[in-house]
Amino acid sequence: MSRYGHSWTVEDQRHCVGGPLSRVADYMELHINGAQSSTIIGAELLHEVGSLFESEPIQWRPGAQALVRQAHELKIPTVIVTASWRLLLDSVMSRMSETVGEFTLSVAGDEVNNSKPHPEPYLSAAAGVGIAIEQCLAIEDSHTGTLSAVNAGAKVIAVAHMQPIEIPGAVILKTLEGQDVESLWMLVNN
Repeated sequence: MSRYGHSWTVEDQRHCVGGPLSRVADYMELHINGAQSSTIIGAELLHEVGSLFESEPIQWRPGAQALVRQAHELKIPTVIVTASWRLLLDSVMSRMSETVGEFTLSVAGDEVNNSKPHPEPYLSAAAGVGIAIEQCLAIEDSHTGTLSAVNAGAKVIAVAHMQPIEIPGAVILKTLEGQDVESLWMLVNN
C-alpha cells in the first residue's frame, strides 16, 4: 500500500483476514482513492505474497503441525480450504508438506463459484474426499472461513487470528496447543 501512498494498519489487516482476493483488492482500491484498479492490485498482491511465501519461513499456529501429523497417522483425510488463489496455495502447500507430509486435497478460492464466506468451498472439499460434511471437522482462523464452514454444516473449531470470532455453531478456542484429534472431536460433539 505504501507504493500508493497509504500506510497499512493492523486494522486494515484485520478487515481483510480471510479474503477472498477480490474483497481485499476492492478494499485496497477504496483506501487509495482509486489510484489503481482492484484488478491490478489483485495481480500485484498475488505476485508479492507469492514471493513472500516462497522466501519466508512458514509460520504455523501453535498446535497445528501436531494435529496434521496425527491426522496423517490416523489416516484421516486432510484438506486445505482457503479463499487464497491456487497460485498462492500451491507455493505455501509445498512448503507445509515438507514438514507434515502431503495433504489429501486442497480447495482454492479461485476454484469455486462462490468463495468464503459462502459454504461452497467446504462442501466441495467434503465431496472431494467423499465424506459427508456433517462428519468433517473444520479448523478455522477467520470470521469469513468460520462462517463458510458453519453454513456448510461442518463441525467447526475457530481459533481467532487478528480478529475475534463469535459465530453460533463454532467452538471457539484460544489455541490448538495441547489438543489432539480426539479432544477436538469431543468438543464439537458436546
